[in-house]
This record gives sequence, structure tokens and C-alpha cells, in this order.
Amino acid sequence: MGVGLSFLIGLKAAVLFSLFAFLRSSGFTVLSIPFLYASLVSALVSLAAHPSIDLPILLGKNPDGSFPVWSIIMFSPYLYFVRFFSALRRLRSREAPYTEICEGLFVGGWPSSPDKLPPGDPAIVDCTCELPRKPEFSGHSYLCLPTWDTRAPPPAAIESAVKWACRKRDQNRPVFVHCAYDKKRGMEYMQKAFLNFVTLLFVKQIPRNHFLSELFSFTGRNIQTLGPAVINKSSQLLSSSTSIGQCPLPNTMFDGHGRSVAVMCALLVALGVAEDWKNAEKLIREKRPYIRMNALHRMALEEWSKHRLSPSKKN
Repeated sequence: MGVGLSFLIGLKAAVLFSLFAFLRSSGFTVLSIPFLYASLVSALVSLAAHPSIDLPILLGKNPDGSFPVWSIIMFSPYLYFVRFFSALRRLRSREAPYTEICEGLFVGGWPSSPDKLPPGDPAIVDCTCELPRKPEFSGHSYLCLPTWDTRAPPPAAIESAVKWACRKRDQNRPVFVHCAYDKKRGMEYMQKAFLNFVTLLFVKQIPRNHFLSELFSFTGRNIQTLGPAVINKSSQLLSSSTSIGQCPLPNTMFDGHGRSVAVMCALLVALGVAEDWKNAEKLIREKRPYIRMNALHRMALEEWSKHRLSPSKKN
């Protein structure tokens, strides 16, 4: 249950290691070394993000949202990968960067620039462990709640964030809760693109002397068609590949990007806007239809509901 990120990054590690082995056996020894390092980093992230371990502090994100130099150097293949993918996804997405759920409460994706931030000098609750706080937001009140993608903050962390956000609302300041993408399709795009690459590498059996040109062609196609076209094209390719197409991955594994939604659900309950987190989820979905929470998010909210200390504020 809930192994989406671990599976995806583990698949990425396997693909990168396969590419390393292929390049090395083809005589590109120096060129293969970065792929080996990237595969080892991906394998480490995959393990740390597994629900049984769940160690977001591995990336070393500071309470002020910055990353130490050692983390940027050590985990650069992963950190810059997610930033690059986030930028590409935003180019294709037609969804607003944030949505106002009720007066003064906003939920959305990572604010990569000032125009992606809600108006009114909002206090920011950052639910990511992989994306940095932009320097131009240093003047905003900020709370870092480091959580892996598709994972849920612990109930105690949700309670802490709710109390912090309630204090900001008492000061009449808007609150913006964000994660990375705020919906599940980003994981699906990445899943299909990686499976597409596996098919290219192993099923189509590209001749070695044509491999690099095919690799660059593959990369260009997926960058240009990132979005629904990637899913459709990958699905067609996978369905025609017996070794992979016969083993489809369940999409429920990749329901996610609900970190911010889980925190917002708890906040809506604490502020008395919703009776419980289930009604809060419905309210958020009415405003932002593409949000999703997986089983881990719902379990965390259920635990928070049972043991929370912050009383609801009735309107």
C-alpha cells in the first residue's frame, strides 16, 4: 500500500543503472559514471521514501526551506530532477497554481515564482521535502513540514501545522498550504515515461551504434509531449510490448500529491469550516477537482482526528 514514490524512483534507479551498464559495455566508460551515481542516489531515495522507513530528513531540508550545500551536492540527481520535472509539468498544466478553498485559505502547488503565490502576504505551509523555498519569499511567515511525495505528514506534524496556521488566521493573515503538484497526474506522466524508456532499452533492442541517437530522440519526444500525449503514446507502446504490456501497474499506487490537501483538511476542521476531514476533502474537491488523497493520507487524518488537541472553532 502506498509504495508509489518508492516504486517510481526504484524504477528510475534500475533504468539509470541499466543505462550505465549499457554505456560501459559499449565503451563509453566516462559517460557512464554519472548514470551510476544517479542510480545509486535514486536507490537510496527509493528506500528512504518507503512507507516502512519514511525518512524525509534524508534530504536535509532546513526549517527555513533551504538545502545545505552537502545535500545539494550529494542528492543533486534527485533534487534537480524533481525541479526540472515540476517546471515541465507546469508548462503543460492548465490548472491554476493555487485555489482559494474558503476566505483566507489557499491550497496549491509549489510556488516557483511570485506570481504563483496567493495575494495578501500569505503565511506558507510547505509540505515538500524535495523542493526549496524561493529566496523571494523570505519575508513571508513560513512553516516547513517535510514530507515525501505521495506520503502523509505524521498526525503530530499535522496538529503542529494546524495550530500554526490557526494562529496566522487569528492575525487575519491568509494561509497557503502547498506541496509539489497538488494532483496525481504528475506521477502518472513519470511512470509512463520511464516504462516507455524501459521498452526502448530492452524490448525494442536498439543496436548499440544507434543507441545514443535513439536516446536523444526519445528524450526530445517526451519533453515535447509531456502530458496526456505521453500517457497515450506510452500506453500504446506498452500494450504492444508483451514483456511489459502484460503487467500493467495499478494507477492507485500513484494516487498522490495529497500532502497539502491532508493538511488543509485538518485545518478546515480545526477552523470549523467542515465537520470532519471527509467533508473537508469534498469541499476542497469542489474547488479544485483534480486533487487526490491516497490511503496513507486518509489514515493520517483519521489518526489526527482521534488524537487531536486543537478544538474546532465554530463559525
